[in-house]
Formats: sequence, C-alpha cells, structure tokens
Amino acid sequence: MDRRRAIRARGITKCFGEVVALDGIDLDVAQGQIHGLVGPNGAGKTTLLGLLLGLAVADRGRLEILGTAVGRALAAPDGVAGFVDGPGLYPSLTARQNLAALAALRGQDAPIDELLDQVGLTDVADDRANGFSLGMRQRLGLAAALLTKPRLLVLDEPSNGLDPAGKKHVHGVLTRLAAQGASVVLSSHRMDDLEALCSEVTILATGRVVFSGPLSKLAAENRELDYRLLTSDPPAARRLAGETAGIGVVAGHDGDALVVRALVPALDALVVRLVQAGVALRELAPVVSPLETAFLALTEAQHTEQEDGE
Repeated sequence: MDRRRAIRARGITKCFGEVVALDGIDLDVAQGQIHGLVGPNGAGKTTLLGLLLGLAVADRGRLEILGTAVGRALAAPDGVAGFVDGPGLYPSLTARQNLAALAALRGQDAPIDELLDQVGLTDVADDRANGFSLGMRQRLGLAAALLTKPRLLVLDEPSNGLDPAGKKHVHGVLTRLAAQGASVVLSSHRMDDLEALCSEVTILATGRVVFSGPLSKLAAENRELDYRLLTSDPPAARRLAGETAGIGVVAGHDGDALVVRALVPALDALVVRLVQAGVALRELAPVVSPLETAFLALTEAQHTEQEDGE
C-alpha cells in the first residue's frame, strides 16, 4: 500500500443493473493535492465520489484510501469527509446549531465559530439554514465537512451558487487544506475554478478515464487553441502574426484585439517577434480555456468511439 497517496484505485467497476457507471477506472491522488474530476452528465463522477465517501462499494477492482484498502462495508473511511449531491443540513436549525449538532453526534468538540469564519458565514451564524441561498448552504456544508479535520475532502460541485466573496472563502479553505497536507477531490463543471485550484485533473467520459494528469500536460498535449491578443499596434501585430510559422489569424476579431490560432511554441515565437518589433503586449489569453477545450475534444472523441463500436 502506498501511504504517500491519498487515493489509489485500480480497475474500479460499478454497475447499476445493466448500466455500467464506472468501467475499469484507475485513479491516483497524491497527498496534499487538489485533484479535479471533470466529465459530462452521466460520465460516472457522482458514482466515483460516492465510492470515495463510502456511500457505495465497487463491484470489481481495488481501492485504497489513505493507505488502507477499502472493504465491502458502506461507511466513510477514517479521515474522509465531504458531500455528494449537496450537503445534508438541518433546515430548521441555524448555521451554528447545525455544526453543533453534527459535532455532538460525533462526540467531539469543534471550533464552530472558527469554521464559520473560514467559510464566511459569521454574520449569518444564527440564521436558520432554510433561509440560506444555494451558495450559503454549500459553504455551510463545507464547514460541516471540516468538523472532523479530514485528511481527504471529497466535494461535489462546491462552487454551485457561490458569489465572488463566497468563492474566495471556499478557494482559500481548500488551498490552505492542501498546503497543510490534506488532499481534496472535487467535481465541478466550472472550468475556471478547476484551473485556479487543481494541480491535476481526471476527465471521465462514459464511465472511463480519457485523461488523468497535470493541467500543464493537458495543455501541452492539446491541439491548437484560439488566443485573444491585444497590443499597442494592432496592424503590426496582425502582420507579424501572418508572417509567423504556425500562427493562424482567425477572421473574426474584437475591436483592436486580434484572435490567433496556434500551439504554444508558435505563440511564444510570435510574442518574441512582437517584443523585438517594439509592439507592447497588453493582453494574451485563451478564448476558451485549455481545460475546457480538452474536455470537449476528449469527451466527444470517446462518445464517437463508443458509437462506432456499437
């Protein structure tokens, strides 16, 4: 057993009747890592998160969590906390009472006020949960998961309903947890959140892994991307882009911004030429993020392969 890894899964298969939810899944999550789980609806994300939380057991394969092999019992492994399909809360209780009740059920003392402050709910600590917005419920669910000081935190769409302030609190909590050595697995449809938080991602499609690894590898392996380029001299930038090997100038452009299509090495060469020509670079960003581009390409390819095999 590898105690340096929070999760080690090999050949995990889970079926519900004739429906294969997970088909031979391999997954590795290192200690102190925030790992993103991405996939279209029905890809198997929720099923996989449920296995990690002890809400279901695999039909086949081997799963080790925090250095211990998971058995056949339906129970959360020691050191694991989180939620799937939204947090379970007591709607008639206040935020503070919710955390106090959960702590009492576990027979433990907990720094409730500190946890509420971490997730940005101090001002509504004595308000009932049934009046909370979706984002506030998500933050309270995160605070509840932190009661046990988990070494592995498993979260399903934790950014749902979050405003910018709420997102800042949640991102801060997860980043600090990872820095302290805990591991986080989170599922999200928000590519910007995953890119901001995760060092590695796993992309699922039709119950199978189509990519797993660092975001940098995903970008390097990906096909050409469209980039929005804003400079001090748009005509010169357009001319230099057209003269640079591997750069395609996209017909559509927004005002003074130029949109080019390229692999990263060709884009680097264009930036060098712009600087040498005295053209100031004011903005350079992908029109669609590398993660979203790869997600669409990989999941569509997997769907096509499945149709061709039928």
